[in-house]
Amino acid sequence: MTARTARKVEIQKKKRRRAVPRKAVSRIQGNTAGARRRLKKAAGLARGRKA
Repeated sequence: MTARTARKVEIQKKKRRRAVPRKAVSRIQGNTAGARRRLKKAAGLARGRKA
């Protein structure tokens, strides 16, 4: 269990504020079994929507 000290909370807030805003990923990437399965499912759903 990690400690939720006031200092830690402040540091996390500062880190979030400094982080560069990035667009949310449209689909996950990766070569693991789980990722490939999710990509395959996402591709199938996209094909169904397109038609």
